[in-house]
Amino acid sequence: MQRSYVHEARKRVGPKRNRIVPIIERLLAAHPDATIALRFRSELELLVSVMLSAQTTDMNVNRVTERLFEKYKRPEDYLAVPPAELERDIFATGFFRQKARALRGTMKMLLEEYDGQVPRTLAELVRLPGVARKTANVVAAELGDPQGIVVDTHVRRLSQRLGLTRQEDPVKIEQDLQRLVPREYWGVFPHLLIWHGRRVCLARAPRCENCAVNDLCPSSRV
Repeated sequence: MQRSYVHEARKRVGPKRNRIVPIIERLLAAHPDATIALRFRSELELLVSVMLSAQTTDMNVNRVTERLFEKYKRPEDYLAVPPAELERDIFATGFFRQKARALRGTMKMLLEEYDGQVPRTLAELVRLPGVARKTANVVAAELGDPQGIVVDTHVRRLSQRLGLTRQEDPVKIEQDLQRLVPREYWGVFPHLLIWHGRRVCLARAPRCENCAVNDLCPSSRV
C-alpha cells in the first residue's frame, strides 16, 4: 500500500530532473534571506566558526565567537596560549577538548603549509585536522567556490521528502544532488533547504499547506 502510494505520488509530481530548477526558483523567492547563520569577518573566522559548529547550534557558536574573535585574530594566536586556555574559551560549544586539539592542529598546518592562509580547494581543506567533507564544503562555498553540496540533517530530510534521493548516507545523498542540482546553485541550495526545513518543512509536522513547492513534492499532504 505504502509503496503504491509513493509510486503514485512520484508519478503525480513528475521526474526529479524536471522539478529541480522550479523547486530552487520557488525556494529562492520564498527565502530570499537564506544564507549562512554563522557570523564571521574573515576567512579564518569562517573556518573556525564552522569547525566549532559541530554538534551545537549556530546561535551558540556566534555567542562564543563574539568574544573569541576579539582575542584570537591570527593562526599564531591559537598556538600562543596553553591548550587549557583555548579549551576554556570554546567550552560552551561542547566537545571542547577535541575542538581545541583540532583548532591547534589546523593553525599549525596553516602556518607551515599555507602561509597562514585558509586553502580554497576541498582536497586541501579536508587535510586540515578536524575538517571533514561537510565542513570543507561549507568553507569552500562561503569562499565563493562551492565544490560539493553540504548535506546536514535538514538537507538530508528535505532531499528525501522531495524525492531527490532515496539514499541515507550523506556522501551518497551529496552524489545524487550533485548529479541533479545545476552547478551554479550548489552554494545556495543547502541554505534554501535548511531555511525551508526550519520554517516550513518541519521534521515532525511539516506545514504543507504553507509550502511553496507542495505541488512539486511527492510527500505533500495537500
